[in-house]
Amino acid sequence: MKTGLMENYSAQLTEYMNKAWAWLISPAGYLQFGLILASFVLAYFLAKIIGRRMVNLTLPKVPAFFGDLTGIVAKIRELLFQIISVLLLSGAVEICRAATGQSHIVRLMLGVSVILLIYGVIKRFIKTKMIVFLAKWIGIPVAILQIFGVLDEVTQWLDSIDVDLGSIRLSLYALVRALIFGSILFWLGRLSNDTGKKVIRGRPDLDTRTRELASKLFEIGLFVVIFILLLQIIGIPLTALAVFGGAVGVGLGFGLQSIASNFISGIIILLDKSITIGDYIELEDGRGGVIREMSMRSATLETYDGKDIMVPNETFITSSFTNWTHHDPEQRYDIRFQVAYSTDIPAMIDIIREIVSSHPQVLSGEGVPKEQWPDAEIESFGDSGIDILVEFWMKGIDDGANRVGADLNLMIWMALKQHNIEIPFPQREVRMLND
Repeated sequence: MKTGLMENYSAQLTEYMNKAWAWLISPAGYLQFGLILASFVLAYFLAKIIGRRMVNLTLPKVPAFFGDLTGIVAKIRELLFQIISVLLLSGAVEICRAATGQSHIVRLMLGVSVILLIYGVIKRFIKTKMIVFLAKWIGIPVAILQIFGVLDEVTQWLDSIDVDLGSIRLSLYALVRALIFGSILFWLGRLSNDTGKKVIRGRPDLDTRTRELASKLFEIGLFVVIFILLLQIIGIPLTALAVFGGAVGVGLGFGLQSIASNFISGIIILLDKSITIGDYIELEDGRGGVIREMSMRSATLETYDGKDIMVPNETFITSSFTNWTHHDPEQRYDIRFQVAYSTDIPAMIDIIREIVSSHPQVLSGEGVPKEQWPDAEIESFGDSGIDILVEFWMKGIDDGANRVGADLNLMIWMALKQHNIEIPFPQREVRMLND
């Protein structure tokens, strides 16, 4: 019985081999193998010719946000053979269908070429791990299923596994499709968001506040579009958003109230132009820093000691703060010290004014309003000496990179020492009374 079964299998195998051989030596077989060979040979020579021309190609100057254009062209050169092979094999498929009505072998080679092209693009251009994972383990298997012509059957089987949620039908195929295209959409969205922000912030004809407002509105609009597209991919009608909107409204009234408040406060700040990037802000609690970044939720203050302070946008609406540099970068500072009662005050004041004016960052001289010139005056009469007040103006904040106050303290001390001007110690008179 086993001998008869083996003979039956052997006969079937021999029959299949004879049919395959007969097809291979038929005009349809010769045509397909000939077109495949011709496509690869022609693709090889065309890739060589076009590649040489691309080496000497003069590239235009593009903005920095486009990346390294030379590197992109070099990567495309490496994929020329695969790209041209796919194009030529696609034409070969149509020729075979028109001539003999058969194109199985050419379609198989076309599918293999497409897979190699996809793998090459992933390897050279895509750095996001999630997209690489989806392309390798989902994109390439889908391409293989398409090559063998079973993709439609697999799709129908996945679509048959479903669940009804009221008027919404969710199938396994819809969820898989949403996972794949959703990941791609959010990757493209983040890439487009970063590129769009660079383009907007690189416009010199717009002021800083307008650029920030435009970039935030662009970010919001982009992700709203992505969300709507994702709903369409899943198969959820937009009318279902009415129910979702009601649920979001209830959520905003309870748990999301703070988030919504910060979001709306961020829009108000960008519109009323009360603060912008680069301003030095001092909060009610005394903390302060330069605004380095503004988002729809918070602003980041960078302090001079290297720390970041995350301030919710609502803080700038509901509480007071001091903006030191918003409209005018010029600031006034003062220095206080004390000299002995025996000091020649008029001469000392002239010395101090000259010393303070000599500092390169202190505003003085021609072109500066007289009220901003450095000044020294008697502030009050103390118990141990005369209190002197020195006032000066400078651009920027007297901290961080600008250590003007510290420099002036040292310069004043050296000048007082040079002219033998005494800074008095506290004096007390003690009387001893007899019994």
